[in-house]
Amino acid sequence: MAQNVNTQRVSEGGVSIWLDDLSRDRLNSGSLEKLIQEKTVVGVTTNPAIFQKAIQGKGAYDEQIAELVKSNPNVSVDEVVTELTTTDVRNATDIFRDVYEASDFVDGRVSIEVDPRLAYDGATTTVQAEQLWEKLDRPNGMIKIPATVESLPAITATLAKGISVNVTMIFSKERYLQVIDAYISGIEQAKNNGHDLKKIASVASFFVSRVDTAIDKQLDEIGTPEALELRGKSALANARVAFAAYEEAFSNDPRWSELEKLGAKKQRPLWASTGVKNPNYPGTLYVDGLVGPNVVNTMPESTLDAVAQGPVEGKDVLSGKGAESQAILDAVEAQGISVSGVLQKLEDDGLAAFVDSWTALLADIQSNIDSKK
Repeated sequence: MAQNVNTQRVSEGGVSIWLDDLSRDRLNSGSLEKLIQEKTVVGVTTNPAIFQKAIQGKGAYDEQIAELVKSNPNVSVDEVVTELTTTDVRNATDIFRDVYEASDFVDGRVSIEVDPRLAYDGATTTVQAEQLWEKLDRPNGMIKIPATVESLPAITATLAKGISVNVTMIFSKERYLQVIDAYISGIEQAKNNGHDLKKIASVASFFVSRVDTAIDKQLDEIGTPEALELRGKSALANARVAFAAYEEAFSNDPRWSELEKLGAKKQRPLWASTGVKNPNYPGTLYVDGLVGPNVVNTMPESTLDAVAQGPVEGKDVLSGKGAESQAILDAVEAQGISVSGVLQKLEDDGLAAFVDSWTALLADIQSNIDSKK
């Protein structure tokens, strides 16, 4: 089947298109294969909210839950959720195996997140990351670890074991620089531990649309012409500043140049939360506005459809944009808005929302388990 011309154009601009969604229904229906064949999808990300939506109240998972309860009447809800989610991710990685091989182990990746309740417990995160990796038993899996200060050592420790990592919930350049350092340290340790560096992949998931949602609200409250002129610009500027930091970090760190000679791959920026929240903005704003070399954009299907319908230019709008993008953020600060304060609150609120989704999922699955005893 022919690829959609617009998604292909974005891909040719340097963007790996990943789908921000997964479910048993999508796997069983062949929908995922169709997106690979027609809309240039080369990977998948999941998160607690996605699994809550996929599993809660859906009959597609009832048979597996019943089998788990029959084989072990005392099975815990955490064990059941792990089985359900890793089964979906394992099956998705198998679908992407050819993409993984053809891309030199870069794409064809499917991410699964550690328990969001562990976001501030780096030691336990490290343990669970290894357990999930062993449970998946697929080389093109990826373990998602949040970029909290407490979890930075877990990122390094997980990579050191040769495990591919998706670092998630990044909002600020300052935290991103810490993530890059954790990545390079982890790859150094992986080298020392004898792992094949060319097969270890990592992405740094920078959340985008939520930045505009939060800052636009404050700009609207200020209401001056200068403030209103800045609406819809903060998210792209923040991401482009991050891209400039990525380019500089991987160009100037002598540790990295040595690792790259051994086959290590740069930790790619991944644009997450790219669905447009404001209906007045183009549906492709956070895709076409973030095209550039060696990046990933993970999209909900509605955003993927908007890209497919176009129009998109697919040209590089990231390279060389650091200074002008920082000027936009400085202009927002000049309006009396603390950008750093907004970004920290977005991290805190995002993690709390994932915990809420996970807690609701566990309660629903527990009810399902109880009904089968």
